[in-house]
Amino acid sequence: MQRVESEIARLIQEIDYDEVTRLFEMLSGGKRVRAKLILKIAEKSEKAPLLAAVVELIHAASLLHDDVIDESLTRRGVASVNAIHGSKTAIMLGDILYSKAFTELVDFDKDVAKVIAKSVTELSKGEMMDVKIAQAFNYDEKKYLDMLYLKTATLIESASIASALLVGKDAQKYAIYGKNLGLSFQIIDDILDITSDAKTLGKPVMNDFVEGKCTLPYIYLYHDLDKDDKNKLQNLHAKKHIDEELIWIKEKMLQHGCIEKSFALAKKLSHEAMQAVKEDVELVSILQTMIKRSY
Repeated sequence: MQRVESEIARLIQEIDYDEVTRLFEMLSGGKRVRAKLILKIAEKSEKAPLLAAVVELIHAASLLHDDVIDESLTRRGVASVNAIHGSKTAIMLGDILYSKAFTELVDFDKDVAKVIAKSVTELSKGEMMDVKIAQAFNYDEKKYLDMLYLKTATLIESASIASALLVGKDAQKYAIYGKNLGLSFQIIDDILDITSDAKTLGKPVMNDFVEGKCTLPYIYLYHDLDKDDKNKLQNLHAKKHIDEELIWIKEKMLQHGCIEKSFALAKKLSHEAMQAVKEDVELVSILQTMIKRSY
């Protein structure tokens, strides 16, 4: 990972603008899941660290734009760029990171570059779908999972495919792994938004629902409620809640096993991913660790 961080620092330095360097240093590196996957799958490729750096720049750019769209004041527990410097600056920084990433992609094999470039279109489409879906209460599981794939899983899937292509591995197997890892990881995050605490999350509990997002537990809950409670849940959508309302939602979820149903889907997706790359102990271990996150 040290080589990846060095490559990221070099790419930022090459932009040759102190303001970009300063703003980029505000961003938390996060878990670097995509970079770690690339290094693991394409460990024998000299180009793997650069590909990992490119993908991390793309991911950082998408988060900058995401924070502006969601009007998020924090990111990973610290103030977001848009909260401190405004949305215009955050958008422009995201655009610069996207542009620099694409500049570097042209030096890769065409198939590798194309799969990463395509994923950026897909994740941008997913972000637009997310905004559209949040305009009203969504109880359609398929619509939600389709959006989740585009917005969250597609870049992890593409990173897995691209790194497999770098070293001549079976790209289809790693596509399944990356897609399902991305989906199950986000489903667990959706669960934690409800079951965890504000300090751990770095944001208010159940903030997704306040922002208008109907994640899987809410979708499952809606279908299990009677008519009156369905109306009540819909009326609480995209609104700030008092404690009694949050308690009501949580109690209903507990009553109908909505968290368990969501977790079961995450486990199913993870199992499919493990089967695709079962010979790779480290990749299987990543999934096992992820699925064991406490909820």
